[in-house]
Amino acid sequence: MKITQLIRNGLRGLFRIAFLGLPALAIAAEGQGVGLTLDNPAVQKVLAVQKLVTDDLMAQPEILGTAVGEGQDGSPELVVYVNNEGKNLGEMMRALPPTLKGVAVRGHLTDPFRAFGKPSGGAGGVSHTAKQSFPIQLGTSGGWRNDLANGYCCGGTLGSLVQVNGVQYVMSNYHVFESDIVLGGNGMMATLGSPVIQPGLIDVGCNAANAQTVATLVKLSSLPDNNVDVGVAQVVTGMVSNSILEIGTISSSTVEASFGQPVKKSGRTTGLTRSKVSALNATISVAYENECAGGAAFTKTFTGQIVIANTGSRFLNSGDSGSLMVEDVATKPRAVGLLYAGSSSSAIANPIGQVLSFVGSKLGGTATMVGN
Repeated sequence: MKITQLIRNGLRGLFRIAFLGLPALAIAAEGQGVGLTLDNPAVQKVLAVQKLVTDDLMAQPEILGTAVGEGQDGSPELVVYVNNEGKNLGEMMRALPPTLKGVAVRGHLTDPFRAFGKPSGGAGGVSHTAKQSFPIQLGTSGGWRNDLANGYCCGGTLGSLVQVNGVQYVMSNYHVFESDIVLGGNGMMATLGSPVIQPGLIDVGCNAANAQTVATLVKLSSLPDNNVDVGVAQVVTGMVSNSILEIGTISSSTVEASFGQPVKKSGRTTGLTRSKVSALNATISVAYENECAGGAAFTKTFTGQIVIANTGSRFLNSGDSGSLMVEDVATKPRAVGLLYAGSSSSAIANPIGQVLSFVGSKLGGTATMVGN
């Protein structure tokens, strides 16, 4: 039997179980409209169906994840992310039912989700790749000083500042700061105290002497065993400001993501970009490498993630990993999430509350954003 037929049969069996396992659910009119959060009763009904079916769906290799999205009429719906690099996609999409227990189901074709810390081209307008005078602004190119291997050098984004017990740290992603986990192409691994530079190696001709050390690595080792992709480096005194390029100073407060929420970010590759939250509570599978342009290290399934529209990779692209996503307001925006992965149609962020809780637990205090 062809694999697509096996998948179809598996999905049919899954949906039979789902129909037997829950009472009928209906989406109420009061569940419509921009600004819905996860505690809305209509969203909770979709969450119940998502919880029931996600594990079995993601056992199919073509399914990359699920999330709660917002339909064209403003009602919550179950979104199923399908790998567009698979075969016989028409059959796969037809195998998804239009509704499940009164909840609308929408298949979303996408290329695989991956960590966005690889080298790429530069941004236009204000330079997010140039060496800055200190104290530097964030939303800029940066990374581990020795992040080169296999004939390549890499970089990501130094996204924002956090503070724990009065000490300030540059925050980015695990895979930007410390994911070199093998003695491979460069003969070394990222260790406690490793220099973090600005710009990243990709933007200084792979020669760290052309960059400047702005922080030193603190090993949080968030992956693969935790639900956030975060890395921090302790600020070298006088080298980093609390301003983010083209955003300015953020608020020290944070805000929960909501459906349709306008957001923006400042990153190494695409600079200042804007988009909207397209789905919440995503369970997403993301692939990671073991060093710069290295081999496959692991695939991590994250839960409770934020999905942002990323058509044509215009909001987030390779090298933007580590960018802080904030609400799209003119002054003192609040942090919403930490960007780390995506595809050419969707970007993925850890909810900022989860990130700060993890950082605080590792550093022995309460982690807060550095802002006003």
